[in-house]
Amino acid sequence: MQIQVMKEIIGILAEQHNAEDDQLKKWIALEGETLKNGKEEQESLEEELFQAADKVRRAVYGDEVYIRGLIEFTNYCRNDCYYCGIRCGNLQAARYRLEKKEILDCCRDGYRLGFRTFVLQGGEDGFYTDNIICDIVSSIREQHSDCAITLSMGEKEKNSYKEYFKAGANRYLLRHETASEDHYRKLHPDSMSLLNRKRCLFDLKEIGYQVGAGFMVGSPYQTTNNLIADLRFLQELKPDMIGIGPYITHEQTPFACMENGSLSLTLRLLSILRLMFPYALLPATTALGTIHPDGRELGLRAGANVVMPNLTPRDVREQYTLYKNKICTGLEDAQGIELLKKKIKQTGYRIVIDRGDVKKFY
Repeated sequence: MQIQVMKEIIGILAEQHNAEDDQLKKWIALEGETLKNGKEEQESLEEELFQAADKVRRAVYGDEVYIRGLIEFTNYCRNDCYYCGIRCGNLQAARYRLEKKEILDCCRDGYRLGFRTFVLQGGEDGFYTDNIICDIVSSIREQHSDCAITLSMGEKEKNSYKEYFKAGANRYLLRHETASEDHYRKLHPDSMSLLNRKRCLFDLKEIGYQVGAGFMVGSPYQTTNNLIADLRFLQELKPDMIGIGPYITHEQTPFACMENGSLSLTLRLLSILRLMFPYALLPATTALGTIHPDGRELGLRAGANVVMPNLTPRDVREQYTLYKNKICTGLEDAQGIELLKKKIKQTGYRIVIDRGDVKKFY
């Protein structure tokens, strides 16, 4: 492989925020290439990519890191996705639901600690009707008018999304997981539809949400072409937020014996996303922190600018197990937040008390 070619691709991405499929494939397949000096050469190339992404990130967002208070309010889910630990087919999962008061208490405590965005994340749980969700959202809005409210509850009808928006929700996270129909079918039962998932994302944009999409890196049966399709779909959607993380297996799913995704590839894709979408809010995900003790800090160095500490009550937090060994760091208390600030400061960034809205680029 010609090292100069790889460096030229970085320049193209930085200047044009795009690249040809073959150029992107070279970076995605870097671990599979034969390098003259092996691992040392790969790490040197990756460092150049990370530095280019960091330069773009600093040009748009400076050294600021936005924190989101994650509240995992239910681990019931009607879906049976083959990769997910809270799938309805997992009869060993210990299920829970948070009451409205518990959710509001999480927001109150989070606000005191400096959070100005709350993320309500859960499975597709029919217990929470539109009226219940709207009541919770409007109560958060009433108590914390200066905060952003993000929902992440899966696929809904357009009218439901409209009602949540009217109640005060600002953002919606819905990972598309894969943009390739053939790959989607290998990850989901026939009752689910990639077309419907994409429909939801475009509905959300039309309504006026700041929209987040994203995908797993290294999910079962994923190919380089699948990842290229993910990047192209994101170019079509133009989301405000893009969440990616390494696939991590769960022993109570049909994919129990599958390998985890690659930390290195995830970091490279984070940098590619930063170069292609300079304006995007990119989280250094919990999955990164799970697969490597410094994973989230490495994610920030690769171009991410968001972290999402967990505000979910301690007594149920470990039950929201999308994948094996998910970290539960206890960063919801004052001591934990101060520790997080110090760790991030050591990487050359700083946590700010801010809603952290997207800075439009297009």
